[in-house]
Amino acid sequence: MSMLPALSGGCSRQSSTANRCRRVFVSLGWIGFALAASAPSLRADTMSDALVHAYLGNPQLNAQRADTRAVDENLTGALANYRPTLNATGEAGVLQQNFHIPGSFSLGTNGYIPNITPGQNINTFTEPRTAALTLAQNIFNGFRTQNAVEQANSQILSSRESLRNTEITVLGNSAMAYMNVLRDTAVYALRQNNVDVLEEQLSETRQRLAGGEVTRTDVSQAEAALAQGKADRAAALINLQGSMATYRQWIGMEPKKLAPARALDDLIPKSLESSIQIAEAENPLVRGAIENAQAADSAVRIALGQLAPTVNLVGSVTQQWDFFGTRQRLFDGQVGAQLNVPIYEGGAIGSQVRQAKEKLAEAKLVVDQQRDQVRASVVSAWASWLDTRTVINEARKQVAAAEAALEGVREEARLGQRTTQDILNAQQFLLNARVVLVTAQRDHVVASYSLLASIGRLSAKTLGLNVPSYDPAVHYDQVKSKWWDLDLETH
Repeated sequence: MSMLPALSGGCSRQSSTANRCRRVFVSLGWIGFALAASAPSLRADTMSDALVHAYLGNPQLNAQRADTRAVDENLTGALANYRPTLNATGEAGVLQQNFHIPGSFSLGTNGYIPNITPGQNINTFTEPRTAALTLAQNIFNGFRTQNAVEQANSQILSSRESLRNTEITVLGNSAMAYMNVLRDTAVYALRQNNVDVLEEQLSETRQRLAGGEVTRTDVSQAEAALAQGKADRAAALINLQGSMATYRQWIGMEPKKLAPARALDDLIPKSLESSIQIAEAENPLVRGAIENAQAADSAVRIALGQLAPTVNLVGSVTQQWDFFGTRQRLFDGQVGAQLNVPIYEGGAIGSQVRQAKEKLAEAKLVVDQQRDQVRASVVSAWASWLDTRTVINEARKQVAAAEAALEGVREEARLGQRTTQDILNAQQFLLNARVVLVTAQRDHVVASYSLLASIGRLSAKTLGLNVPSYDPAVHYDQVKSKWWDLDLETH
């Protein structure tokens, strides 16, 4: 749906004013955008161009992608509990010892120790060193590892739904920012055109005053209308500058010459009932809440697993040099099983279990809450989408009627049957009708994007954007089975 062509309807009926009106609309595409202080080399000429730029460069969306990649590591951490751990330790130092041999010193029936004289003091200096390797493998831990893996998978799926929701938010807000710039540019052009018309009206009124056709009151009315028109133009300029700033926030660059955009009517479901069904099945808020409830259920089982026995298989080898202050070496190797049975932990585990169960109950209620919220959002978006189509049709009729009325009032004024104030009122009525039409056209496009967002289908793929789709499963597949990797590069 094009916004700008609809604005020029009726201008051709107004002689010299019509020519000025046409000139205004011919240059409409550049009016607001000359306000930008600078413009990068990239331009978003169409809605699709703008959404592609937002999809690739929006910081909020890229931050959520990084967060999703970080959540992928939860699975790697959970799977690590299935694998053995290997630790190496080492010690080195110096040891100074002093032995005093008493006069009656002996060693059992073997007599005196050779080379040791009773009453002698012996000093030793050694460098004891120890190296050890310890290998541990969990055999059983109350199924906590299995439940942790299930919890991690649920958290990953939930993070992907959060990513989808962020994509929907960014694309929806970017589309709205695009349409706001178009609307406010068109409104500014209408306000500027109105000032031009009012200036011409004031000039004609002054000429008629000089000819004795009108009074000074008519001139004052024209001057007041012109002052109001200039104030409205200034307000329209402020709105346009704000919309351009919002455009820069979501899309990442200054708006240039934007092309008209159309509504997504072809992508909207056929009925409200089917829209609600799709939303309950596909909306990321609902699906994310379901995955959070699954993760909370796993957390309950993990907490209960702390009450179960733990069995570990442990093996170690140790090599010591200068053992016990002598020049001897000692090698030790052992393999064994360790059993830990919790008897009483002071009530801490019971508290954790009860807390996890309450969190599970909360997560299940959030699922119902999200379903109700999404349903209300779909119903509201559907009503807005239908209403804007009705408003557009009525606004077009209003513009056509207002154009005809203005032409008639001008003709009657030339015959002395209408006053200057009547002309000014008719002109203002036409201006308001055109602003309503522009706003309705913008609202219809935005409503279609909002409705598609509420059912969970506003995405780069659905919109057919010419951009490689970000697939979170790629990073997931890269890290889920890693045993060893210190790659810290971002993706």
